[in-house]
Amino acid sequence: IAVSALSMRAYGQNDTRQQSGPASPAVAASCPPVQQFKPAQIHGTWRARFTPAPAGLPADATLQLQRHAEFSESVAGFAIRELAPTAGKPAQGGHAARAQLAGDLEDGHLTLDESSNGISITGAWNGKMVEGTCGRKITGTWKDMSSSAPPDAPDVPFTLERLSGW
Repeated sequence: IAVSALSMRAYGQNDTRQQSGPASPAVAASCPPVQQFKPAQIHGTWRARFTPAPAGLPADATLQLQRHAEFSESVAGFAIRELAPTAGKPAQGGHAARAQLAGDLEDGHLTLDESSNGISITGAWNGKMVEGTCGRKITGTWKDMSSSAPPDAPDVPFTLERLSGW
């Protein structure tokens, strides 16, 4: 019985078919408060949905988060976007199809800097883990910080939903 329970629990943690809405009261009660989540607990693959889509960029992206190579209590990874082909240019509107990410998770708040060239910041992610989702959902805003962004670029709402990982 214990082996069955363990395998079902492991399956449930990585089941990408789970609904992303609020957890049932029983599941929400068993989730730790968002302030207790550690950076390692958000490692994995996430789907980002922007509402509305950022100017010149798609409404969806995939984030891959992992342990930061230099700072073990931080996260790093990549944001991957399907960009429309441009005439031999590696980036669209100052953004690359694959951008580097680095940031922190503290007290349930996620901050990520995005860089399309590995040098300058081209986007800023600021989010908060959604209470009762057991670390499977983060909402917040993204801001275009690229050289092609207007000075008054708006904050664009996003939702991150876990696809796989811890």
